[in-house]
Amino acid sequence: MPLDSRLIAHLDQGMVLDITLEDLPFRVYVAQRQADVEQVADLVPAEQFQGEGDVHVAAIHDGDDASEQIQDVLFNLNPGDAIVFLCTGPQAYADALAELGQAPSPDAHEGAPQ
Repeated sequence: MPLDSRLIAHLDQGMVLDITLEDLPFRVYVAQRQADVEQVADLVPAEQFQGEGDVHVAAIHDGDDASEQIQDVLFNLNPGDAIVFLCTGPQAYADALAELGQAPSPDAHEGAPQ
């Protein structure tokens, strides 16, 4: 699935992207964090949860096939949905961003996930 992505904001060890997939826009949060659903509230503003769309969350670990996981999530999106990818290691984070057409920022921390 070809997609266009645009960087919206930097997060602490993460990025907020707007992607367009088949002419439909989606907000994507990609962060190097523990695979803990509690992390989502720290990344996603409350108004995103109050909108009409769903918020999808997926964990990507170093060694996982980031491309396959991301494609699975993207396949199940509806207009207005948002996606959160919690990447538990630096390689998973880099792989997820590459799949979404971005590169990690040079000042990204390589330390342990929060």
